Amino acid sequence: GTGNYTVIQTAIDATSHGDTVLVYPGTYTENINFNGKKIVVGSLYMTTSDTSYISSTIIDGNKNGSVVTFENGEDTTAVLMGFTIQNGLAYTGGGIYCSTASPSIKNTTIKNNNTLMYSGGGAGRGGGIYCSSASPNIENVNISSNSALNSGGGIFCISNSSPLIKNSIISDNSASITGNNGGAIYCSGNSSPKVVNVLITGNTSALYCFYGSPIFENVTIANNNLGLYFYNTTGNAQLFTNCIIRNDIYNDNAPA
Repeated sequence: GTGNYTVIQTAIDATSHGDTVLVYPGTYTENINFNGKKIVVGSLYMTTSDTSYISSTIIDGNKNGSVVTFENGEDTTAVLMGFTIQNGLAYTGGGIYCSTASPSIKNTTIKNNNTLMYSGGGAGRGGGIYCSSASPNIENVNISSNSALNSGGGIFCISNSSPLIKNSIISDNSASITGNNGGAIYCSGNSSPKVVNVLITGNTSALYCFYGSPIFENVTIANNNLGLYFYNTTGNAQLFTNCIIRNDIYNDNAPA
């Protein structure tokens, strides 16, 4: 169907599989859910390739939950493209929440999203993106300045999640529990992200992997406060191909 809407979710609700929701520049204060629909939601970047639309088309979660939710079996034909996703606040997945779904997230900035913890502890996972039994395609995405009170400041993966993270930057994210709890990427529960052509820099820690078989190709890991932690990962000989790892020391910001 066709129509003009001022609220992105209203437009999504009116779509059928195969439809496109084209979003004009502006700040949209809402928390959207694809509701299992195989649709494309994109800014004018999608039709023009003008990257200025990425920064000028903003979905702001207003600290009222995950900004974007995929939880109904969406596959890679469900596409989010050309946005800035910001100010999400949730127990899991401040920016984007993916559970039993594997959408495509492209040419998007995910920034300044945060997590909450329950009063008795727990949750606080996935400041930027949370994946549970989910393997989204994440390409040309800038994941920056997100925080998790527990683990996975940039991306949190659990329960056999194997996202593809490609041509992206994961920078200045934090996981608040002391030690290496995946400031940039946290994976456990046989999760095996494939990270290709990615810069991981300025995070409280780079990677935390607990079981699973992550793959890193052409990845630069630099200037994070803590580096890498692997426990019972398989296929270690193939973990890193053409990677640069430097300046990942505990007291990185100490005065000279």
